[in-house]
Amino acid sequence: MKGKILYPKQACACAVSLDLLGDRWSLIIVRDIFRGKTTYSEFLKQSQEGIATNILVDRLKKLQALGIIDFRRNERDKKIKEYFLTDRGIDLYPVIFELQRWALKHVDFEYTENTKNWNELTQTTTQESVINQYQSGYRAKREKHFGF
Repeated sequence: MKGKILYPKQACACAVSLDLLGDRWSLIIVRDIFRGKTTYSEFLKQSQEGIATNILVDRLKKLQALGIIDFRRNERDKKIKEYFLTDRGIDLYPVIFELQRWALKHVDFEYTENTKNWNELTQTTTQESVINQYQSGYRAKREKHFGF
C-alpha cells in the first residue's frame, strides 16, 4: 500500500494516531509480529494478554486495511494466513519503544522475560540503536520468511 492513509476530518496528529491505533490490541499485535508471531493461532495462544477471538479478527482486518500488516497464504496449508508487517507497520517500532520506555519509567509492575531483556538492552544501547536493531532485524526476518 503506497501513499498516506486518508483521514476524513480535520484533527490534531495525536488524535488521528489514537483514533487509528489507540485501542489496546492493535499495537500488541504489531509488537507480537516484531517478536516473530505470524499466524492467527500464534496471536491467540502465545500472547500473554489473552485477546478474544472476535477482537483479534477485527484488529487483524483493521491493521490490514490501514496497510500496517498484510498476509500471504501458507504454501503447505492455504487456509493458514501468515501475517507480516509492511514498511508502514515497521515504522511503528519507535512508538512501541516509547510506550515501553514510559511504562518502565512510570509504572511499577512485574516484568515479563521479554521486558527484562528489553530493559537490559536499553540500559546499554542507545535509543537509535535499539530502534534500528528491531526494525532492521524484522526486515531481515521478513526477507528470509516471506522473500521481500
